[in-house]
Order: sequence, then structure tokens, then C-alpha cells
Amino acid sequence: QVQLVESGGGLVQTGGSLRLSCAASGRAFSGYRMGWFRQASGKERDFVAAITWSVGSTNYADSLKGRFTISRDNAKNTVYLQMNSLKPEDTAVYYCAATPAFRSGSLYAAGYDYWGQGTQVTVSS
Repeated sequence: QVQLVESGGGLVQTGGSLRLSCAASGRAFSGYRMGWFRQASGKERDFVAAITWSVGSTNYADSLKGRFTISRDNAKNTVYLQMNSLKPEDTAVYYCAATPAFRSGSLYAAGYDYWGQGTQVTVSS
């Protein structure tokens, strides 16, 4: 079965950096788009970034462009989220997700079929 396993979360000070990883297994993902979402306590799950597995085309939440970078390593079946200049408002549980690349609605959590368990990112002020 499909498994998405996130890692790399933790506690970091304002201005610091973290790199999240999402290890994917259980099927061929070449025709898929991989997304990162985040959910702060008491809030909805919001889109962060996405990348197509085959050609590596990316899109980002407008508010995060320039600070966050999504990438993938096809050989390792792993997607990354590099987060720089972190702010307390970036504190959330970060989730990795997968959806067929042809499907529309990739900015919305409802558009994704598979999800990881999430990894906590806490940014202290």
C-alpha cells in the first residue's frame, strides 16, 4: 500500500531553517504531484507547495515564495521542503500528500488521495 512518511520537523528559533523529507513507497509516483500542506492548531489545512514527480514543475503558496523550496530526488523516492527564515507563524503540523498530476485542484487538501502522518514544526520567538 502507499506510504508517505514525513521527517525532519522539530523546534527552531525565528530566522532558522529546517528541511522536511517525505519518503514515498508502495506504487510508482511518476505520474503524480506531491504536495506539502500545513495545519496550525485550530485552523484549516493550508497548501504550502507542490511538485510534479516526472518533470519537477513546482507551485507555491504566494505568501511562502522565496522562503520555502520544494524539490524531489527520484532515485530516493523522496520529496523535500526546505524552509528558511522561519517565523513563529510557520508553526504547524506539516503533511506530505500525493495526487495524480492530471487532476485539478492541487492547491486544496481535498484534491489529494494519499497523506502522511505529519511532522510538527515549532518556531520559537
